[in-house]
Order: sequence, then C-alpha cells, then structure tokens
Amino acid sequence: MKAEIRRIADVGAIEAAAALFDNPVERAAAARFAASDIHHLLLAYLDGRPVGMVSGIELTHPDKGTEMFLYELAVDEAYRHRGIGTALVEELAALGRERGCDGMWVLTDRGNPAALATYRRAGARADSDQVMLEWSWPEQAGET
Repeated sequence: MKAEIRRIADVGAIEAAAALFDNPVERAAAARFAASDIHHLLLAYLDGRPVGMVSGIELTHPDKGTEMFLYELAVDEAYRHRGIGTALVEELAALGRERGCDGMWVLTDRGNPAALATYRRAGARADSDQVMLEWSWPEQAGET
C-alpha cells in the first residue's frame, strides 16, 4: 500500500503526528512553523494514520539564491523499509523545485546508514566532507 503524502499547515495535524518528532510538540512553535510560507511539513499517512514526516525550510542567501534545507526526516519504526522515507524526500524535493529553489541539502551523520541510503535513493550525492558545529542556549528554552 502506497502512503498518501500531504503538506501540513495545521497545528492539530502536527500534534496528531507528535510520535514522529524527536521531542514533544510545542504548540507555540508548531503554530509559528505552520504560519510561515517558507517552512514546510509533509506527513505520510497509511489508513489515515501519520507514519512518516519530513520538514524543510527555504533558505535564501544573496550569493546562493534559495535552497531547500531538509531539516528532519522520520518514519515510524513499524513502517520502515517500505519506501516512505524516500517518497517523503522526493516530495520535498518536488516542492522545492515548484517553489523555485535552486537545490536541496541535508546534514546527517556518516554513522547513519539508513539516512544515507534514503537520501541517495532520492537522488542526493555526497559532495563534501562538511563538519557541523552548533550553539545551544538552554536559557532561551527555559532550561537551566
């Protein structure tokens, strides 16, 4: 059975798919995400149940144009190895092309063979040996 993929901009639908996210859905953040024209959330449904998601954000830079950043991909463990992740990535890529993006990119760990295989099946290639560095401000999130 092929999953139905829908573009979501409804906080209730996001909350209904909470099990697909790394952390509990924060209603205010979900509303802000859904309200933005450059934030995209695609959910895959089987029998009306959300079983996968991909999120993307359009990033524009003066010398690079606009690119789609694939922010996160998840498929419910019980539904993996059925092509759902690949279909979600391909659908986000199609949305990026439709919206005039020049390309799409994602960051993942070399030690994540499932993600690497999914992205490659969807047409991605590894061009670089990038290193991701990050900053965290726990006080901004109410953490101490």
